[in-house]
Amino acid sequence: MVCETSTDPSLMERAVAGDAGALRDLLMLHGGRARAVVMMRIDRRWRAVLDEDDVMQVAYMEAFLHIHQLTAREERSFVAWLTRIAENALRDAVRGLTRDKRPDPARRVPAHALVGGAGGGGSHSQVALLELLGVTTSTPSRVAMAHEVAASLEDALERVPADYATVVRLYDLQGLAPAEVAGRMGRSIGAVHMLRARAHDRLREEMGCGSRFFSRWE
Repeated sequence: MVCETSTDPSLMERAVAGDAGALRDLLMLHGGRARAVVMMRIDRRWRAVLDEDDVMQVAYMEAFLHIHQLTAREERSFVAWLTRIAENALRDAVRGLTRDKRPDPARRVPAHALVGGAGGGGSHSQVALLELLGVTTSTPSRVAMAHEVAASLEDALERVPADYATVVRLYDLQGLAPAEVAGRMGRSIGAVHMLRARAHDRLREEMGCGSRFFSRWE
């Protein structure tokens, strides 16, 4: 049973204003309510690779990234907002786990194309990631774009949370399977899919529209 707890209105105000301690207090007070919802919604077939704690770890990270966007200041609104974040994370996990049941062999990048940095084969996986993110407007000359793509992507990866950057480097750029990524990160496979989906969203925010990269090469 989740305990109902009254929230000091000033705590909400401080959290939205960027006070990390206030947000931590809010999450401790109300995170259990969102967790209870998630716990009921995880299908038993995914229980071996995903649990409610995996979901809430990602939800809490997203809460810290986006608390400034919360417009309502009531306790009920905060709980609904956090629960929605958690439910979205759960959906990301289920989508990824479902895809794992029917993997696309085209997703895996040959090992020889994953090394060499900006001037080497690694640029193929970097451009492929940008296309997946929707930051491209057309297919550019990959050789001509290599250095700019590598520098822009690396810069964006430096600005996102560490777990987001790690999952993108391992899954998208090195082409590791979800289980391999999970092993290296010490996370469940479900958590890997959630982190990757959130990482892609964050990279889209950081990198903006594709014309900034490719218009000069069209």
